[in-house]
Amino acid sequence: MDITGTYTFAAPPDKVWALMMDPDAIASCIPGCDRLEPDGVDRYKAAITIGMAAITGKYEGTVTIADRVEPSSYTLMVEGQGRPGFVKGTVTIALRADGGNTIVDVNGTAQTGGTIARLGQRLIGSAAKMMQDRFFACMQSKLASS
Repeated sequence: MDITGTYTFAAPPDKVWALMMDPDAIASCIPGCDRLEPDGVDRYKAAITIGMAAITGKYEGTVTIADRVEPSSYTLMVEGQGRPGFVKGTVTIALRADGGNTIVDVNGTAQTGGTIARLGQRLIGSAAKMMQDRFFACMQSKLASS
């Protein structure tokens, strides 16, 4: 399943970068995030509760930041497992200046397995896109209020 999106922040790339690297801001904006705690350099343990259709479950796993090129791009590698199955993905986040704004481009892929995979890629893709849009809207609001 492909993960893509483009989001505009009303701030320069260095401010957006700082926000995107703030674990507390990230945790507060991830829908269903129960925990995001450091587990080494650029690595975090995460616990997220997600509900899709009739399947709700808690996933525990890791989030790793790689290929960091401050303040323009990085890669997130996510792995999680729970009773409904597993989720694994890699996403590249790229920031680019656009006048006084910053454009954030998101491109990646994700795989699911287990019970959750039976929901079908279309439903999972729609739910993932909704969660991604909610995350970036929250991050945009944090930047606007600071």
